[in-house]
Amino acid sequence: MVERRVALLRGVNVGRANRVAMADLRSLVKDLGYTDARTLLNSGNVIFTAADDAASESASRIEQALAQRLGISARVTVVGASALADIAEHNPLLSVAPDASRLLVAFLARPEDVSLLRDVAEQDWAPEAMALGEGVAYLWCPDGVSNSRLGLAVSGVLGNAVTSRNWATVCKLLALSAEPGGS
Repeated sequence: MVERRVALLRGVNVGRANRVAMADLRSLVKDLGYTDARTLLNSGNVIFTAADDAASESASRIEQALAQRLGISARVTVVGASALADIAEHNPLLSVAPDASRLLVAFLARPEDVSLLRDVAEQDWAPEAMALGEGVAYLWCPDGVSNSRLGLAVSGVLGNAVTSRNWATVCKLLALSAEPGGS
């Protein structure tokens, strides 16, 4: 089955560590046999078309290639374009989160790990807010992402098995994943 997918690289191009040129990332993905690879700015996100493997296999293959070819150790989470559309459509925090840069979607490397966040979700984080979705957690961090107690709690539970993108980036990735072709 041919499917557009989005690979989300954790901790890439944040600060000085794990720097990856987007041209190198596109080339790496193409060399793995995926087509229509596109990147979003310098964000560590790549959209591509896959024909034969499951999303989890794509994640593993990209992760291994990053380590072998570029010397970069980064967790990779892959989401199908249709799943990304569902995630965006079912965001329950849109009505309380007016700033797209402070509304996060935390993508879990293993969707079943959402059960590990149930205790965190049941706590009162006001003025922050959290909701659980299918393989994701939605986080509203009105005082900023870097100072978020909720974000730290989620990271504390999941470690490197989660990567977050702000709502503006999710919307851009969704639009790019809906476009055919690429560079």
